[in-house]
Amino acid sequence: MPATPDGDPLAALDPRSRRATPRVRIAVGGAVVLFVAAVAIAALMSAASSGGGTQGSIVPPDGEPGASSGASSGASVATGADAAPLFVHVLGAVAEPGLVELAPGARVVDAVAAAGGFTADADPGGVNLARPVVDGEQLVVLAVGQAPPVGAPAGPGTGGSGGSDGLVHLNTADVAALDTLPRIGPALAQRIIDWREANGPFTSVDQLLEVAGIGDAVFSGLADRVAL
Repeated sequence: MPATPDGDPLAALDPRSRRATPRVRIAVGGAVVLFVAAVAIAALMSAASSGGGTQGSIVPPDGEPGASSGASSGASVATGADAAPLFVHVLGAVAEPGLVELAPGARVVDAVAAAGGFTADADPGGVNLARPVVDGEQLVVLAVGQAPPVGAPAGPGTGGSGGSDGLVHLNTADVAALDTLPRIGPALAQRIIDWREANGPFTSVDQLLEVAGIGDAVFSGLADRVAL
């Protein structure tokens, strides 16, 4: 490159080239400014869309933490109140024999309690206090050493198999009574009782098919020998 009188190498370039350099610098500087501005605007928009992090908590009405759970509990209570009550006739060794009204899902222990509890001579071992009761049933609590009345329906208090109709009643029969049915041994009889205690009283004889071990062949021999 030839030297210039003033020693400036740029002096040898075309005048248009020398004028381009400041423009390039200005353009680069402008681009940097625009980039910084774009980043700042994006940050502001992101903060605005997220609400500044103030929307993460939900305060119940009146500031009560338990307001939501209380409303949920109230709905459950209302649903239970709408269900039809159960009526059970409790007789025998109880303090106040008679008809008692129970809530849906009640068990024998609730029926006995509603009838005033056992008397001093009652035989608590003669009833299954954990068994769900059935609407319209008759529960007889026997005294110690007392035998069930002859010809009376065998209910949950007697531990029998059924009524005078000669059928085995699925909702009141014990293992011994169920064992009298064809092709039902003690193990399968216990499964029937376990199903009854887990799911509530039988509402149809056909539900025996839901008991593990009872198929169509076994059920065909039971259908005419059992009742609710």
